[in-house]
Amino acid sequence: MVTIKDVAKHAGVSVATVSRALNKNGYVSEKAREKVESSINELNYYPNEVARSLFQKTSKMIGLLLPDISNPYFPLLMKGIEESARENGYSVILGNVEEGSKAGDNYMRLFAQQNVAGVLSAVEGTLSHHHPMPIVMLDRVLEGDDYAVYTNDVKGGILAAQAIIDRKPGKVLIIAGPKSVPGAIDRLLGILSVLNPTDVEYEIFETGSYTIKEAETTAKEIFDLYGKMNSIIASNDLFALAVMKEAQQRGYQIPRDIQVIGYDNIPFSQLVYPGLTTISQPAFQAGYQAADLLVRQIRKDTISNKRIKLDPELVVRDSLRESEE
Repeated sequence: MVTIKDVAKHAGVSVATVSRALNKNGYVSEKAREKVESSINELNYYPNEVARSLFQKTSKMIGLLLPDISNPYFPLLMKGIEESARENGYSVILGNVEEGSKAGDNYMRLFAQQNVAGVLSAVEGTLSHHHPMPIVMLDRVLEGDDYAVYTNDVKGGILAAQAIIDRKPGKVLIIAGPKSVPGAIDRLLGILSVLNPTDVEYEIFETGSYTIKEAETTAKEIFDLYGKMNSIIASNDLFALAVMKEAQQRGYQIPRDIQVIGYDNIPFSQLVYPGLTTISQPAFQAGYQAADLLVRQIRKDTISNKRIKLDPELVVRDSLRESEE
């Protein structure tokens, strides 16, 4: 493994000069800097970020906790985070926490050992223990979380339900997300605020998680349990797509027999046939703003808006019937 001493020897300068060139701290002549950069490239030297951060008492690493990276929504979130972090000179360390596992606590200890500057988390319960490092919650946000970026899921639920009742809803099935996820509760509240004042008949099926595996199992279970429903409001796109697949396999036509609306607007929602109508969450924007908020917290900037709420939008494709308006 190449060390800073190897770089100094190769460049013909002192270790202190290499250190100043790497950290951009103190005077280094242009000629010496060029020698150092040339040696770094030739030797494929990579600085030990943990050691450097401990020495400087500052870090350029951010920890990120996501609940399920197999769900296409979270890579979109991560893309925004990485772009914002990179623009601010930070790298991102990812921790994937399976739904319902305790791995989040282990990752938080690991992040502390790695001397990360702060943490972004979409895993509920991250703030249940005291952590000295700055933390910004995103997506799965509780009322008491001080720094947070999230979508207005009540509004998203309202948009989804309104889109359904405007299009000959018939009997509606709501596939609600797990109660442990704050956003799922808000989406359901929004949906019910629209349906309850009407005479539309509906059923609620609560899922245990948002995973792909459960989406496939749930789709089969729904048709076995309820038979044919006229309209289905799914709490995320994975469940909506699984329902569409199962419906078509059972001979139903979408949207003629069953209309379906999802939530998230993942890339696959526009690639299937018919295209999935969905509620679009600004995932990239949420990730970008969350990373920016964390960096400002790390820098101890004055922050007036610590909780950022983003608005969702209805994206109409082909899985809903024509509007009656």
